Amino acid sequence: MLIKTSRREWLRGAAYGMGGFAVSGMMPGGGWLGVPDANAANFVDPLAPKEPHFAPKVKSVIWLHMDGAPSTLDLYDYKPELVRLAGQEVPESFLKGIKTSTQGGVGKLFASNRSWKQYGESGAWFSDWVPNIAQHADKLTFIKSSVTVGATHDISILKLNTGDVSPGRPSLGAWITYALGSANPDLPPYVVLYSGKREPRAGSVNWSSGFLPAIYQGTAFRPGAQPILHQAPPDLIGLQQQRDSFDLLKKLNEIRAAERPEDTELQARTRSYDLAYRMEASAPEAVDLSKETETTKALYGLNDDATKDYGTVLLRARRLIERGVRFIQVVSGPLDFPGAENRDWDAHSKLEQNHSAHTRAVDKPIAGLLADLESRGLLNDTLVIWTSEFGRTSYGQSGDGRDHNPWGYTQWLAGGGLKHGYSYGQTDEIGLKTVENPVDTYDVHATVLQLLGLDHLKTIYLRAGRAERPTVVYGKVVQDILA
Repeated sequence: MLIKTSRREWLRGAAYGMGGFAVSGMMPGGGWLGVPDANAANFVDPLAPKEPHFAPKVKSVIWLHMDGAPSTLDLYDYKPELVRLAGQEVPESFLKGIKTSTQGGVGKLFASNRSWKQYGESGAWFSDWVPNIAQHADKLTFIKSSVTVGATHDISILKLNTGDVSPGRPSLGAWITYALGSANPDLPPYVVLYSGKREPRAGSVNWSSGFLPAIYQGTAFRPGAQPILHQAPPDLIGLQQQRDSFDLLKKLNEIRAAERPEDTELQARTRSYDLAYRMEASAPEAVDLSKETETTKALYGLNDDATKDYGTVLLRARRLIERGVRFIQVVSGPLDFPGAENRDWDAHSKLEQNHSAHTRAVDKPIAGLLADLESRGLLNDTLVIWTSEFGRTSYGQSGDGRDHNPWGYTQWLAGGGLKHGYSYGQTDEIGLKTVENPVDTYDVHATVLQLLGLDHLKTIYLRAGRAERPTVVYGKVVQDILA
Protein backbone atom coordinates (compact mmCIF):
# COMPACT_ATOMS: atom_id res chain seq x y z
CA MET A 1 0.00 0.00 0.00
CA LEU A 2 1.32 3.43 -0.91
CA ILE A 3 1.53 5.76 2.09
CA LYS A 4 1.23 9.42 1.19
CA THR A 5 3.48 11.76 3.15
CA SER A 6 3.28 15.51 2.91
CA ARG A 7 6.44 17.53 2.30
CA ARG A 8 6.07 19.09 5.76
CA GLU A 9 5.82 15.68 7.42
CA TRP A 10 8.85 14.39 5.55
CA LEU A 11 10.95 17.46 6.39
CA ARG A 12 9.95 17.34 10.03
CA GLY A 13 10.84 13.67 10.26
CA ALA A 14 14.17 14.22 8.55
CA ALA A 15 14.99 17.20 10.75
CA TYR A 16 14.46 15.41 14.01
CA GLY A 17 15.23 11.79 13.11
CA MET A 18 17.51 9.96 15.48
CA GLY A 19 19.65 13.09 15.86
CA GLY A 20 16.91 14.72 17.84
CA PHE A 21 17.12 12.20 20.65
CA ALA A 22 19.46 12.59 23.61
CA VAL A 23 20.85 9.42 25.12
CA SER A 24 18.33 8.51 27.81
CA GLY A 25 19.57 9.21 31.30
CA MET A 26 22.76 10.88 30.10
CA MET A 27 21.38 14.38 29.68
CA PRO A 28 20.15 16.54 32.55
CA GLY A 29 16.65 15.36 33.36
CA GLY A 30 17.17 12.20 31.29
CA GLY A 31 14.86 11.03 28.53
CA TRP A 32 14.24 12.63 25.17
CA LEU A 33 15.66 16.07 25.74
CA GLY A 34 14.56 18.73 23.28
CA VAL A 35 12.53 16.42 21.02
CA PRO A 36 8.85 17.05 20.26
CA ASP A 37 6.59 14.27 21.52
CA ALA A 38 4.50 12.51 18.91
CA ASN A 39 1.40 13.85 20.65
CA ALA A 40 0.91 17.58 20.22
CA ALA A 41 -0.88 17.77 23.56
CA ASN A 42 2.35 16.63 25.21
CA PHE A 43 4.64 18.91 23.23
CA VAL A 44 7.91 19.43 25.08
CA ASP A 45 9.32 22.94 24.90
CA PRO A 46 12.99 22.47 23.90
CA LEU A 47 13.88 25.62 25.86
CA ALA A 48 12.15 24.55 29.06
CA PRO A 49 14.52 24.76 32.08
CA LYS A 50 16.37 21.51 32.70
CA GLU A 51 18.20 20.25 35.75
CA PRO A 52 22.02 20.06 35.60
CA HIS A 53 23.95 16.92 36.48
CA PHE A 54 25.00 18.33 39.86
CA ALA A 55 24.77 21.54 41.86
CA PRO A 56 26.17 24.39 39.75
CA LYS A 57 28.61 27.01 41.01
CA VAL A 58 27.37 29.65 38.55
CA LYS A 59 24.16 30.33 36.65
CA SER A 60 25.42 32.40 33.72
CA VAL A 61 28.50 33.06 31.61
CA ILE A 62 29.83 36.31 30.12
CA TRP A 63 32.43 35.34 27.51
CA LEU A 64 34.66 38.30 26.60
CA HIS A 65 36.36 37.57 23.29
CA MET A 66 39.16 39.97 22.37
CA ASP A 67 38.88 39.63 18.60
CA GLY A 68 42.19 39.68 16.74
CA ALA A 69 44.27 38.29 19.60
CA PRO A 70 45.99 40.76 21.94
CA SER A 71 49.53 40.25 23.14
CA THR A 72 48.92 38.91 26.63
CA LEU A 73 52.68 39.03 26.96
CA ASP A 74 52.27 42.81 27.16
CA LEU A 75 49.26 42.75 29.49
CA TYR A 76 49.57 40.00 32.11
CA ASP A 77 52.68 37.87 31.53
CA TYR A 78 55.68 39.85 32.78
CA LYS A 79 58.97 38.46 31.46
CA PRO A 80 62.10 40.33 32.63
CA GLU A 81 64.26 37.99 30.52
CA LEU A 82 62.50 39.15 27.37
CA VAL A 83 63.26 42.74 28.29
CA ARG A 84 66.91 41.84 28.89
CA LEU A 85 67.27 39.98 25.57
CA ALA A 86 65.26 42.43 23.45
CA GLY A 87 66.84 43.09 20.06
CA GLN A 88 68.67 39.76 19.97
CA GLU A 89 67.90 36.67 17.90
CA VAL A 90 65.62 34.11 19.55
CA PRO A 91 67.81 31.47 21.22
CA GLU A 92 67.32 28.12 19.49
CA SER A 93 66.41 26.45 22.79
CA PHE A 94 63.13 28.42 22.85
CA LEU A 95 62.15 27.37 19.32
CA LYS A 96 62.24 23.60 19.83
CA GLY A 97 58.94 22.01 18.85
CA ILE A 98 57.63 25.19 17.23
CA LYS A 99 56.64 25.41 13.56
CA THR A 100 56.53 29.04 12.50
CA SER A 101 54.17 28.84 9.56
CA THR A 102 52.64 32.31 9.77
CA GLN A 103 53.57 35.04 7.38
CA GLY A 104 56.22 36.94 9.28
CA GLY A 105 58.88 34.36 10.04
CA VAL A 106 60.96 34.69 13.20
CA GLY A 107 62.29 38.17 13.93
CA LYS A 108 64.37 39.44 16.80
CA LEU A 109 63.02 39.47 20.33
CA PHE A 110 60.83 42.48 20.92
CA ALA A 111 59.90 44.21 24.18
CA SER A 112 57.19 46.86 24.15
CA ASN A 113 57.53 50.07 26.11
CA ARG A 114 55.61 48.88 29.16
CA SER A 115 55.94 49.43 32.87
CA TRP A 116 54.83 46.67 35.24
CA LYS A 117 53.46 46.53 38.79
CA GLN A 118 52.16 43.90 41.17
CA TYR A 119 48.62 44.28 42.53
CA GLY A 120 46.54 42.88 45.35
CA GLU A 121 47.40 40.28 47.95
CA SER A 122 48.04 37.84 45.12
CA GLY A 123 50.86 40.02 43.78
CA ALA A 124 49.75 39.44 40.18
CA TRP A 125 51.66 41.40 37.55
CA PHE A 126 49.87 43.83 35.24
CA SER A 127 51.23 46.25 32.69
CA ASP A 128 50.30 49.92 32.54
CA TRP A 129 47.94 49.10 29.68
CA VAL A 130 45.35 47.55 32.03
CA PRO A 131 45.45 49.59 35.28
CA ASN A 132 41.71 49.29 35.92
CA ILE A 133 41.49 45.52 35.49
CA ALA A 134 44.56 45.33 37.75
CA GLN A 135 42.50 46.75 40.62
CA HIS A 136 40.58 43.45 40.58
CA ALA A 137 43.67 41.25 40.73
CA ASP A 138 42.39 39.25 43.69
CA LYS A 139 39.13 38.42 41.87
CA LEU A 140 40.90 36.90 38.87
CA THR A 141 41.99 33.35 38.11
CA PHE A 142 44.74 33.29 35.49
CA ILE A 143 45.48 30.49 33.04
CA LYS A 144 48.96 31.37 31.83
CA SER A 145 49.54 28.15 29.90
CA SER A 146 46.85 28.36 27.22
CA VAL A 147 47.46 26.54 23.94
CA THR A 148 45.47 25.97 20.77
CA VAL A 149 45.90 24.71 17.21
CA GLY A 150 45.87 26.74 14.03
CA ALA A 151 47.56 30.04 13.51
CA THR A 152 44.94 31.84 11.44
CA HIS A 153 42.17 33.86 13.02
CA ASP A 154 39.14 32.20 11.45
CA ILE A 155 40.32 28.68 12.26
CA SER A 156 41.37 29.44 15.83
CA ILE A 157 38.25 31.53 16.58
CA LEU A 158 36.11 28.66 15.35
CA LYS A 159 38.00 26.26 17.61
CA LEU A 160 37.67 28.66 20.53
CA ASN A 161 33.89 28.74 20.10
CA THR A 162 33.04 25.24 18.85
CA GLY A 163 36.01 23.04 19.74
CA ASP A 164 36.72 22.24 16.07
CA VAL A 165 38.63 23.87 13.23
CA SER A 166 35.94 23.11 10.64
CA PRO A 167 32.41 24.55 10.60
CA GLY A 168 29.51 22.31 11.57
CA ARG A 169 29.85 21.74 15.29
CA PRO A 170 27.72 23.55 17.89
CA SER A 171 29.21 26.47 19.78
CA LEU A 172 29.70 26.18 23.53
CA GLY A 173 26.75 28.51 24.13
CA ALA A 174 24.51 26.26 22.02
CA TRP A 175 25.53 23.20 24.04
CA ILE A 176 24.75 25.02 27.27
CA THR A 177 21.36 26.13 25.95
CA TYR A 178 20.61 22.57 24.82
CA ALA A 179 21.58 21.12 28.19
CA LEU A 180 20.00 23.69 30.52
CA GLY A 181 17.23 25.39 28.55
CA SER A 182 16.12 28.94 29.19
CA ALA A 183 15.73 30.73 32.51
CA ASN A 184 13.62 33.51 30.97
CA PRO A 185 10.95 32.61 28.38
CA ASP A 186 10.85 36.21 27.12
CA LEU A 187 14.51 36.41 26.05
CA PRO A 188 16.91 34.19 24.10
CA PRO A 189 19.04 32.08 26.47
CA TYR A 190 22.15 32.67 24.32
CA VAL A 191 22.94 36.22 23.18
CA VAL A 192 25.86 37.64 21.20
CA LEU A 193 26.83 41.29 21.70
CA TYR A 194 29.47 43.20 19.78
CA SER A 195 30.88 46.69 19.60
CA GLY A 196 32.19 48.58 16.61
CA LYS A 197 30.95 49.19 13.10
CA ARG A 198 30.57 45.62 11.83
CA GLU A 199 29.50 42.13 12.82
CA PRO A 200 32.30 39.96 14.27
CA ARG A 201 34.70 38.06 12.02
CA ALA A 202 33.08 35.01 10.35
CA GLY A 203 29.76 35.96 11.91
CA SER A 204 27.13 33.44 12.92
CA VAL A 205 29.21 30.32 12.29
CA ASN A 206 30.77 31.09 15.68
CA TRP A 207 27.46 31.08 17.55
CA SER A 208 25.84 28.36 15.45
CA SER A 209 23.93 25.40 16.86
CA GLY A 210 25.74 23.14 14.37
CA PHE A 211 24.04 19.76 14.25
CA LEU A 212 21.87 20.60 17.25
CA PRO A 213 18.36 21.91 16.48
CA ALA A 214 18.49 25.53 15.32
CA ILE A 215 16.57 26.77 18.36
CA TYR A 216 19.78 26.48 20.42
CA GLN A 217 21.87 28.88 18.30
CA GLY A 218 22.93 32.29 19.60
CA THR A 219 20.92 35.43 18.87
CA ALA A 220 22.99 38.43 17.83
CA PHE A 221 21.93 41.72 19.45
CA ARG A 222 23.01 44.62 17.27
CA PRO A 223 23.99 48.00 18.68
CA GLY A 224 21.03 50.38 18.89
CA ALA A 225 17.56 50.56 20.39
CA GLN A 226 16.19 47.61 18.35
CA PRO A 227 18.71 44.82 18.96
CA ILE A 228 17.13 42.12 16.76
CA LEU A 229 16.65 42.46 13.02
CA HIS A 230 13.03 42.72 11.85
CA GLN A 231 11.79 42.51 15.42
CA ALA A 232 9.87 45.77 15.60
CA PRO A 233 6.28 45.63 14.30
CA PRO A 234 5.60 47.29 10.94
CA ASP A 235 4.82 51.00 10.92
CA LEU A 236 1.23 51.90 11.83
CA ILE A 237 0.65 48.53 13.54
CA GLY A 238 0.49 48.71 17.33
CA LEU A 239 1.32 45.94 19.78
CA GLN A 240 -2.34 45.37 20.67
CA GLN A 241 -3.35 45.09 17.02
CA GLN A 242 -0.54 42.61 16.49
CA ARG A 243 -1.55 40.71 19.61
CA ASP A 244 -5.10 40.40 18.29
CA SER A 245 -3.75 39.02 15.02
CA PHE A 246 -1.62 36.46 16.86
CA ASP A 247 -4.57 35.43 19.04
CA LEU A 248 -6.70 34.82 15.94
CA LEU A 249 -3.88 32.86 14.30
CA LYS A 250 -3.45 30.83 17.48
CA LYS A 251 -7.14 29.90 17.54
CA LEU A 252 -7.04 28.82 13.91
CA ASN A 253 -3.92 26.76 14.57
CA GLU A 254 -5.52 25.13 17.61
CA ILE A 255 -8.55 24.12 15.52
CA ARG A 256 -6.24 22.56 12.97
CA ALA A 257 -4.12 20.92 15.66
CA ALA A 258 -7.20 19.32 17.25
CA GLU A 259 -7.89 17.59 13.94
CA ARG A 260 -4.35 16.20 13.76
CA PRO A 261 -3.01 15.79 17.31
CA GLU A 262 0.06 13.94 16.03
CA ASP A 263 1.31 17.04 14.20
CA THR A 264 3.53 19.15 16.48
CA GLU A 265 4.46 21.68 13.80
CA LEU A 266 1.61 24.06 14.58
CA GLN A 267 2.34 23.86 18.31
CA ALA A 268 5.95 24.81 17.67
CA ARG A 269 4.98 27.57 15.23
CA THR A 270 2.48 29.06 17.68
CA ARG A 271 5.09 29.08 20.44
CA SER A 272 7.58 30.83 18.16
CA TYR A 273 5.03 33.54 17.38
CA ASP A 274 4.36 34.02 21.08
CA LEU A 275 8.08 34.30 21.83
CA ALA A 276 8.58 36.80 19.02
CA TYR A 277 5.74 38.91 20.36
CA ARG A 278 7.07 38.84 23.92
CA MET A 279 10.56 39.75 22.71
CA GLU A 280 9.26 42.85 20.93
CA ALA A 281 8.89 44.39 24.36
CA SER A 282 11.41 42.45 26.45
CA ALA A 283 14.52 42.64 24.21
CA PRO A 284 14.53 46.44 23.74
CA GLU A 285 13.82 46.89 27.46
CA ALA A 286 16.65 44.55 28.39
CA VAL A 287 19.22 46.66 26.55
CA ASP A 288 17.70 50.06 27.32
CA LEU A 289 20.20 51.95 29.48
CA SER A 290 18.04 55.02 30.06
CA LYS A 291 17.09 53.92 33.57
CA GLU A 292 20.67 53.26 34.64
CA THR A 293 22.14 55.87 36.95
CA GLU A 294 24.79 58.29 35.73
CA THR A 295 27.14 56.76 38.29
CA THR A 296 26.69 53.31 36.77
CA LYS A 297 27.14 54.63 33.25
CA ALA A 298 30.36 56.36 34.29
CA LEU A 299 31.57 53.14 35.91
CA TYR A 300 31.44 51.48 32.48
CA GLY A 301 32.96 54.51 30.73
CA LEU A 302 29.87 55.67 28.87
CA ASN A 303 30.92 59.27 29.50
CA ASP A 304 34.10 58.85 27.43
CA ASP A 305 34.16 58.41 23.65
CA ALA A 306 37.05 55.94 23.91
CA THR A 307 35.14 53.54 26.16
CA LYS A 308 31.52 54.28 25.31
CA ASP A 309 30.93 51.56 22.69
CA TYR A 310 32.45 48.67 24.61
CA GLY A 311 31.09 49.96 27.91
CA THR A 312 27.60 49.99 26.42
CA VAL A 313 27.71 46.32 25.41
CA LEU A 314 29.08 45.30 28.82
CA LEU A 315 26.36 47.22 30.65
CA ARG A 316 23.86 45.50 28.38
CA ALA A 317 25.48 42.18 29.28
CA ARG A 318 24.93 42.87 32.98
CA ARG A 319 21.28 43.71 32.34
CA LEU A 320 20.83 40.47 30.41
CA ILE A 321 22.44 38.50 33.23
CA GLU A 322 19.95 40.06 35.64
CA ARG A 323 17.14 38.86 33.37
CA GLY A 324 18.26 35.25 33.30
CA VAL A 325 20.17 34.99 30.01
CA ARG A 326 22.51 32.01 30.45
CA PHE A 327 25.32 32.65 27.97
CA ILE A 328 26.42 36.05 26.69
CA GLN A 329 29.23 36.26 24.18
CA VAL A 330 30.75 39.73 23.87
CA VAL A 331 33.07 40.35 20.92
CA SER A 332 35.31 43.41 20.92
CA GLY A 333 35.03 45.51 17.79
CA PRO A 334 37.61 47.15 15.51
CA LEU A 335 38.93 50.65 16.21
CA ASP A 336 40.58 53.51 14.38
CA PHE A 337 43.98 54.69 15.57
CA PRO A 338 46.83 56.72 14.02
CA GLY A 339 48.09 54.94 10.94
CA ALA A 340 45.24 52.43 10.70
CA GLU A 341 41.48 52.33 10.45
CA ASN A 342 38.94 49.72 11.50
CA ARG A 343 41.52 47.39 13.04
CA ASP A 344 41.03 44.70 15.66
CA TRP A 345 43.75 43.51 18.08
CA ASP A 346 45.78 41.91 15.25
CA ALA A 347 48.98 43.91 15.74
CA HIS A 348 51.48 42.55 13.23
CA SER A 349 52.72 46.12 13.14
CA LYS A 350 52.21 49.27 15.21
CA LEU A 351 51.69 47.28 18.41
CA GLU A 352 52.01 50.37 20.60
CA GLN A 353 49.34 52.31 18.72
CA ASN A 354 47.05 49.32 18.29
CA HIS A 355 47.12 48.06 21.87
CA SER A 356 47.05 51.54 23.35
CA ALA A 357 43.74 52.14 21.58
CA HIS A 358 42.23 48.74 22.35
CA THR A 359 43.25 48.56 25.98
CA ARG A 360 41.91 52.04 26.55
CA ALA A 361 38.60 50.94 25.00
CA VAL A 362 38.13 47.78 27.11
CA ASP A 363 40.09 48.22 30.36
CA LYS A 364 37.71 50.53 32.21
CA PRO A 365 34.49 48.84 31.02
CA ILE A 366 35.71 45.37 32.03
CA ALA A 367 36.76 46.65 35.45
CA GLY A 368 33.37 48.36 35.70
CA LEU A 369 31.59 45.10 34.86
CA LEU A 370 33.45 43.21 37.60
CA ALA A 371 32.76 45.92 40.16
CA ASP A 372 29.10 46.22 39.16
CA LEU A 373 28.47 42.47 39.26
CA GLU A 374 30.08 42.28 42.69
CA SER A 375 28.13 45.24 44.11
CA ARG A 376 24.84 43.69 42.97
CA GLY A 377 25.63 40.26 44.36
CA LEU A 378 25.83 38.78 40.87
CA LEU A 379 29.52 37.93 40.58
CA ASN A 380 29.29 34.74 42.65
CA ASP A 381 26.59 33.42 40.30
CA THR A 382 28.32 34.53 37.11
CA LEU A 383 31.41 33.30 35.30
CA VAL A 384 33.34 35.99 33.40
CA ILE A 385 35.95 34.79 30.92
CA TRP A 386 38.54 37.01 29.18
CA THR A 387 39.93 35.18 26.18
CA SER A 388 41.15 35.36 22.58
CA GLU A 389 41.81 32.97 19.71
CA PHE A 390 45.56 32.82 20.51
CA GLY A 391 48.33 35.06 21.81
CA ARG A 392 51.26 36.84 20.17
CA THR A 393 54.93 36.01 19.82
CA SER A 394 57.90 37.18 21.87
CA TYR A 395 59.75 37.97 18.67
CA GLY A 396 58.92 40.97 16.56
CA GLN A 397 57.42 41.36 13.13
CA SER A 398 57.66 44.38 10.82
CA GLY A 399 59.91 45.91 13.45
CA ASP A 400 57.12 47.06 15.76
CA GLY A 401 54.53 44.25 15.95
CA ARG A 402 54.07 40.60 16.94
CA ASP A 403 52.99 37.47 15.05
CA HIS A 404 50.38 34.86 16.02
CA ASN A 405 51.19 32.55 18.93
CA PRO A 406 49.17 29.37 19.61
CA TRP A 407 51.89 27.85 21.83
CA GLY A 408 51.52 29.83 25.05
CA TYR A 409 49.32 32.75 26.12
CA THR A 410 47.11 33.98 28.96
CA GLN A 411 43.38 33.84 29.65
CA TRP A 412 41.59 34.71 32.88
CA LEU A 413 38.34 33.93 34.63
CA ALA A 414 36.39 35.57 37.45
CA GLY A 415 33.27 34.68 39.40
CA GLY A 416 31.83 31.76 41.32
CA GLY A 417 33.51 28.43 42.00
CA LEU A 418 37.08 29.59 41.32
CA LYS A 419 40.28 30.10 43.29
CA HIS A 420 40.58 33.87 43.23
CA GLY A 421 43.94 35.60 43.01
CA TYR A 422 45.37 32.38 41.59
CA SER A 423 47.64 31.72 38.61
CA TYR A 424 47.80 28.34 36.85
CA GLY A 425 50.56 27.22 34.48
CA GLN A 426 53.31 29.30 32.91
CA THR A 427 55.17 30.04 29.72
CA ASP A 428 58.95 29.99 29.23
CA GLU A 429 61.26 32.84 30.23
CA ILE A 430 60.49 34.86 27.10
CA GLY A 431 56.74 34.12 27.08
CA LEU A 432 56.75 32.17 23.83
CA LYS A 433 55.73 28.63 24.75
CA THR A 434 53.86 26.88 27.57
CA VAL A 435 56.22 24.88 29.77
CA GLU A 436 53.81 23.42 32.33
CA ASN A 437 50.12 22.52 32.65
CA PRO A 438 48.94 23.25 29.09
CA VAL A 439 45.24 24.17 28.84
CA ASP A 440 43.57 23.69 25.48
CA THR A 441 40.23 25.07 24.29
CA TYR A 442 38.60 21.73 25.12
CA ASP A 443 39.77 22.01 28.71
CA VAL A 444 38.32 25.50 29.05
CA HIS A 445 34.97 24.26 27.69
CA ALA A 446 34.96 21.28 30.05
CA THR A 447 35.69 23.60 32.99
CA VAL A 448 32.94 26.07 32.05
CA LEU A 449 30.44 23.22 31.80
CA GLN A 450 31.59 21.89 35.17
CA LEU A 451 30.95 25.26 36.82
CA LEU A 452 27.44 25.26 35.32
CA GLY A 453 26.77 21.85 36.86
CA LEU A 454 27.32 19.83 33.66
CA ASP A 455 29.62 16.87 33.17
CA HIS A 456 31.10 17.34 29.70
CA LEU A 457 31.36 13.55 29.31
CA LYS A 458 27.63 13.14 29.93
CA THR A 459 26.37 16.11 27.92
CA ILE A 460 25.37 13.97 24.96
CA TYR A 461 23.55 14.36 21.66
CA LEU A 462 23.02 11.30 19.46
CA ARG A 463 23.82 12.11 15.85
CA ALA A 464 23.70 9.45 13.15
CA GLY A 465 24.34 6.80 15.77
CA ARG A 466 27.29 8.65 17.29
CA ALA A 467 27.17 10.10 20.80
CA GLU A 468 28.46 13.66 20.35
CA ARG A 469 29.62 15.85 23.23
CA PRO A 470 30.89 19.45 23.52
CA THR A 471 34.56 18.60 23.89
CA VAL A 472 34.58 16.13 20.96
CA VAL A 473 36.87 13.32 22.23
CA TYR A 474 39.18 15.59 24.25
CA GLY A 475 38.97 17.84 27.25
CA LYS A 476 39.52 17.67 30.97
CA VAL A 477 38.31 19.91 33.75
CA VAL A 478 41.09 22.16 35.09
CA GLN A 479 40.47 21.08 38.65
CA ASP A 480 43.35 23.10 40.11
CA ILE A 481 41.63 26.42 39.43
CA LEU A 482 38.34 25.38 41.08
CA ALA A 483 37.60 26.36 44.67
